[in-house]
Amino acid sequence: MQTLTRAGLTVALQEKAGLSKRKADAVVNGIIECMCEALERGEQVKLSGFGTFILRDKNERMGRNPKSGNLHLVTARRVIGFRASPLVKRRLVAPQM
Repeated sequence: MQTLTRAGLTVALQEKAGLSKRKADAVVNGIIECMCEALERGEQVKLSGFGTFILRDKNERMGRNPKSGNLHLVTARRVIGFRASPLVKRRLVAPQM
């Protein structure tokens, strides 16, 4: 299984858009920075045709260590969720030919 990285996105953008490596890197970094800033402000990030990144606040709760069985307090925290668009879902579950 391969992983698409930030560097991989830069190379793909460079090839598809005909940008220099420096400009493609600036675009990728700029998009990631804008998305992070929006999430920090508590906003959803919607990318039409791709999906939505959602920030959720989880309450404090009791958890259990699966190895020892001991109970412990899991602190409140923020988590990021992702909901794929119907277009992406169709592409991922379509039969491969």
